[in-house]
Amino acid sequence: MLSTGDFRNGLKIEIDGGPYIVIEFLHVKPGKGGAFVRTKLKNMRDASVIDRTFRAGEKVLEAKIEEKEMQFLYVQDENYYFLDLETYEQISLRADQLEGSERYLIDNINIAVLYFKKEPITIILPNFVELKVIKTEPSHKGNTASGGSKPAELETGVIIQVPFFINEGDIVKVDTRTGDYIERVSK
Repeated sequence: MLSTGDFRNGLKIEIDGGPYIVIEFLHVKPGKGGAFVRTKLKNMRDASVIDRTFRAGEKVLEAKIEEKEMQFLYVQDENYYFLDLETYEQISLRADQLEGSERYLIDNINIAVLYFKKEPITIILPNFVELKVIKTEPSHKGNTASGGSKPAELETGVIIQVPFFINEGDIVKVDTRTGDYIERVSK
């Protein structure tokens, strides 16, 4: 059991039988009445966000989240299929369960699948992925590494901002947490 004093951003708790992650919290001690904690919680199953207020010192259950390493296989009819690297069992997750992570999934990438009560609920990507640029404007003589950026479409369909010197066919490293270009990868 956790107390409201243990709340921090990223804490996973169980409310009404469902897994939630604390996005924001604020301890409030009014001049009159008891202290309380105002929170913003994200449902880990469907990504909905709720506001919830707890009395100071109130106890909540910590969500027992299990993490398994898996490999992305393929997508079919809005379902994404993953292979358990230990048991070779396949599981599928719907696109809405991936919360935008599907933009960085490439064949055979290793990811972590989060389970709550033996049910797969979402995935965690590696912090960085290397993706091929399939469409961008050609670079022009005089454009430098420090001068601005242009849009580029990557092999997964995601569009990010890259420096002017990046060309079609280049491999770029992308931060999956922010969607930002990190560097060009030479292979």
